Amino acid sequence: MDQCIIKEDLEDIYRRNIPWECLNNKTVMITGAYGMLASYLMFMLIYLNECKGMKIDVIAAVRSKEKFEKRFGNIERYNYIRLYTQDINKEIMIEEKIDYIIHAASLASPQYYSVCPIEVLTPNVIANYYLLQLAEKKKVEGYLLFSTGDIYGVVDKASKIKESDMGTMDTLDIHNCYSESKRMAETMCKAWYWQKKVPTRIVRIWHTYAPTMDTEGDPRVFASFVNDIVSNRDIVMKSDGSAKRSFCYIADAVAGYFLVLLCGADGEAYNVCNTQEFYSISQLAEILTSIYPEKNLKVIRKEREITEAYTENSVANYVPPDNEKLKLLGWEARYSVKEGFKRVLDSISKDY
Repeated sequence: MDQCIIKEDLEDIYRRNIPWECLNNKTVMITGAYGMLASYLMFMLIYLNECKGMKIDVIAAVRSKEKFEKRFGNIERYNYIRLYTQDINKEIMIEEKIDYIIHAASLASPQYYSVCPIEVLTPNVIANYYLLQLAEKKKVEGYLLFSTGDIYGVVDKASKIKESDMGTMDTLDIHNCYSESKRMAETMCKAWYWQKKVPTRIVRIWHTYAPTMDTEGDPRVFASFVNDIVSNRDIVMKSDGSAKRSFCYIADAVAGYFLVLLCGADGEAYNVCNTQEFYSISQLAEILTSIYPEKNLKVIRKEREITEAYTENSVANYVPPDNEKLKLLGWEARYSVKEGFKRVLDSISKDY
């Protein structure tokens, strides 16, 4: 990863209309701290500590110290970060104060849904239960749940999908282990707010891309496209590419996460998405191949073999999400797909 691009992103996020002073002299706990999205939250907190003179203690809940250090460097250099490596699907024992909890740990990749559905759903339900108990005990100022646009299911409407909309979902379809458990996680957050007054807030995350993405291990189409570009390969499409998605660059998304954490309404959910950047998979492929014209890469369409295992995500294929609720907090999207993906490609290309 190109650290210069990441630092530029952090500086951009910092300049946004977010009350960063609320985090000064506070302790923030983040689960899944080296994941694609959560790692940018960690980078932001490191930036606030080391570049802006703030004092923010961080408890990073991770499964592997080695993976944390691969992402952020030796833990010994951070006197304000402590690792919590115990299983968060069990009672969480932390003595020190905690002011904010961000629950971002989750197996969000579709490659796991039919392989280990129990491991997919437990962080969303069991770990969420223990973290909400911890939030209640510590009397936190804010609890942020990372949810997903998948919770809407199949929505039968022609206009944008608002936070109040809800579609159908087959509970016995094993691929819904992720989205159904996220629905339950949201209900739990509402219950703890309603009964225990825990200030829970929810971000429903749509397609988000970042320099921290795993282009080799992430099976999603846009990650595969990025891998093709940095490897100087033509993009081979095995579908008609008509399915549409909204694509949000990480800097815009992280600004939304912190804004909801610090300014969002208790017990409420917010779509974090870039509605303006709503493209078909085919259009995205053409945009990405155009970023480096000197490579002369093409989009090749090829029929999928009958023997190939593939599950098309049918959720909200042609209807964009609505982000007006988030905009009311002062949020704005600044990066187009072409601008954002060029930052990702430039950053990842440094590793090749």
